[in-house]
Amino acid sequence: MTHLPGGSEPVPRRKRDPRGTRERLVRSALELFTSQGYHASTTPQIARRAGVAEGTIYRHFDSKEHLLNEIYRAALRLLISYVKDSPASASCRDRLQHIALAWRDLAGRDPALIKLVFLTRHGGLLDAKSRDSFRELRQELSNVIASGKSAGEVRTGLVELWTDVWLALVVLALDRIANKEWTTQHIGPQQVFDAAWDAIRAADRGTGGPRADV
Repeated sequence: MTHLPGGSEPVPRRKRDPRGTRERLVRSALELFTSQGYHASTTPQIARRAGVAEGTIYRHFDSKEHLLNEIYRAALRLLISYVKDSPASASCRDRLQHIALAWRDLAGRDPALIKLVFLTRHGGLLDAKSRDSFRELRQELSNVIASGKSAGEVRTGLVELWTDVWLALVVLALDRIANKEWTTQHIGPQQVFDAAWDAIRAADRGTGGPRADV
């Protein structure tokens, strides 16, 4: 207990909570980076928003750039976990639908995470580990699509290309949700997810019956 002079009542000493402090710093930085940009977000602003002194940042992170990369990789780990959680026994379409819906709900729940990974330009700020993490995300998606291609569900061609096509279309929906143009229950996201599947599926497979490739 800390006692004030003059016989005042003791003031309880605030219990240190390094984990809670780190989480507040991460959330503060994430919201600032995705609302006003990395370069416009200063460490005093981040600290003030988190309710700590500026020096506290450097107890947890080496620099603002280190903070960005830590948040970026954490967001990617979450996105990758949804890919890995897609049921391996399901069809490729169902697995991709599972992933898209999980990402859709995340965009509604925590739009800043989606903005940081998919909608924000980072220039040369991302370190090698962060770039590797994004490649891991693409590789996990490619594995799902490759399994669909082996099963005859995905059209012939480069799996890497179909991965990029599917991802680019899905991100269009995530963008609308993260920017509050659509809710997660709006019809738009599912229409985009269906279009993403149609763009990569084999000509004679999937809901909607046979069709000719164009």
